[in-house]
Amino acid sequence: MGLIACKFGGSSAADGLQIRKVRSIVESDPNRRFVVVSAPGKRYDADNKITDLLYLLKAQTEHNAPYGQLLQVIKERFLGLEADLGVQVDIVGEFAEIEENLKNGATADYLASRGEYLSAKMIAAFLGYDFVDTAGLVLFTAKGKFLYEETNEALGAELAKHERAVIPGFYGTLPDGSIKTFTRGGSDITGSLVARAARADTYENWTDVSGFLMADPRIVDNPKAISNISYKELRELSYMGASVLHENAIYPARLADIPINIRNTNAPEDPGTIISADDTPQKGQIITGVAGNKDFTVIGIYKNMMSNEIGFIKRILSILEDYDIPIEHIPSGIDTVSLVIADKYLEDKLGDLIEDFEKKLGADSIELYENMSLIATVGLGMASVHGVAARLFNALTDAGVNIRMIDQGSSELNIIVGVETKDFNTAIRAIYSAFIS
Repeated sequence: MGLIACKFGGSSAADGLQIRKVRSIVESDPNRRFVVVSAPGKRYDADNKITDLLYLLKAQTEHNAPYGQLLQVIKERFLGLEADLGVQVDIVGEFAEIEENLKNGATADYLASRGEYLSAKMIAAFLGYDFVDTAGLVLFTAKGKFLYEETNEALGAELAKHERAVIPGFYGTLPDGSIKTFTRGGSDITGSLVARAARADTYENWTDVSGFLMADPRIVDNPKAISNISYKELRELSYMGASVLHENAIYPARLADIPINIRNTNAPEDPGTIISADDTPQKGQIITGVAGNKDFTVIGIYKNMMSNEIGFIKRILSILEDYDIPIEHIPSGIDTVSLVIADKYLEDKLGDLIEDFEKKLGADSIELYENMSLIATVGLGMASVHGVAARLFNALTDAGVNIRMIDQGSSELNIIVGVETKDFNTAIRAIYSAFIS
C-alpha cells in the first residue's frame, strides 16, 4: 500500500488514552505519513466538546458576561493533555495569546479553530511529527467561498517539504489572513484535501464507528454494515442524513480518485467501509442503504395548462432566489409542481413567499404540506432488478405509511419518498425489512 492520509475525529483526540490509540494506529503502518486531527471531543456522555466550549466562550464575550472561568476550564483541559502525554507545547503561552485576541474582538471562527490548532500541536509533539498549520494553505475568497484548486496547490507545495506531519482540520484563511472555518464536521473536508494534495493512495477517516451501516441503528435494530460503497451512493446517503462522514468531504478525494476507508479508532482490527469510484453493484445486494431527513415543507402549485406556459418554472425559481431559499426537490406533473423546501430556510418567510407566488404565478391553487420528511433508498443494484419500486411501495403500504411524494432519477440510483414526519421511523424500518432478510 502507498501513502496514507489519516483523519482522526474528536472522539479519537478526547483524552490521553484515545491519543495513545491514535499513535498505535499511526505507528503500525509507516505509510501513514499525514495525520489530520479534530479538536478534543467528549470523554464521557455528560462531557463537553472543546469546540462547543469555544463557541460558548465567544457568546459570553458578545453578551459582556464574565468568561474567565470558562476560558480556564478549556485551558485546564489542554494542560491536562499536555501533562498526560508528557509533551511541551507551551499551552500557557498559547492561551495568553488567545485571551489577548479575545480582548481585541477575536471572531467566532478564530476561537473555534483553536481547538483543532492546539490538538494538532499536541498530537504532533506526541508522535514526533512536524506540525503544519492550515492557515495560509486552506484558502477562501473574501466572501467565504472555498478555493479548491488554489488550496490544492498551496497545500501540496507545503506538504512536499515534510516527510510526516500533523495538520489541524476545520479551518483555513481569508485573503486578509483572518481565520475562516468550514461548517461543523469540517475536519473531514480537511482530511480529504490533504489526501488529494499529498497524492495519497488512501484516505483513512478514523472515528468511533466501524464504517457505515445500512440504516440508522437508532431506528433499525442491528442494521448490516456496508463493506463497499461508491462515491455516488455515499453522496446520496450523506446528503439525506447518514452522518458518519461530512458530505463535502467526498469531493476532493473523488477528484483525485482516492478511496476513503472509514475506520474505528476503538476497533482498529475492523476493516470498516471502503468508499471508491467503483460503480459495480455488490453481488446479491439490491440496496446499499436507507437514510432520511426530517423538517420539510412541500408547496404544491396547481395551474391549468401549466405545461404549455413557457417560463413558468423559471418564474418560480426567480421568486425563490429573491428570498434566498434553496429547494431540495421539484417533482412535477402536467399541471402541477411541488417544491420541497427545508423548514430552516422558510422560518418567517413562508407567508410572504406564498403571497408572492399567488401574485406572480397566477396559479389556480397553492397547497401547503407541513411536517414532512424525505427518505432515500439508495443502491447501484436497483437499476438491474425488476420490481424494486413495487417492493418499496408495497412495504410502505403494508406498514400503513401514506406516501405523499415520489421522486426517482433516471439513473435509478435512488428512490426518494416524502412521508409525514410521524411515519418517519416506521417507513425506514419497513423499507429496510423489505430488502434485507
